[in-house]
Amino acid sequence: MKVTDIVTNKINRFKTGYVFTYDDFDLPVDRIQAFKKILSRLVLAGKITRLSKGQFYKSENTEFGNLRPTEYQVVKDLLEEENKIVGYLTGLSIYNRLGLTTQVSHTIQIGTNKERKTKTRGKYRIVLYARKIP
Repeated sequence: MKVTDIVTNKINRFKTGYVFTYDDFDLPVDRIQAFKKILSRLVLAGKITRLSKGQFYKSENTEFGNLRPTEYQVVKDLLEEENKIVGYLTGLSIYNRLGLTTQVSHTIQIGTNKERKTKTRGKYRIVLYARKIP
């Protein structure tokens, strides 16, 4: 089976809004360059959207435009490592999800055990604060 068929079949099985990386595909090392080129072509064709370097998602087109992934999907790699929780969402995004505010922030705040540098993914600015996780 060709790499193109493997990649498109796998992407078609993903739910819309699911953020995937290179690690979600089990391909031999000698096929990585072809794989990256296929993803680049899918982005140009509009079938997937690039969130940041190495991160993509399958967007859903509506009459209001493309739907973005949830905040959790954007930062899920920063919240868990090897099925162990290392961070949690905090700040305005959680207040909005609970219905306590109507403000929609472009900043996602994450509490972690150690402080890290601020990151940018798509339209989001991700701030990691040092907090004690029980």
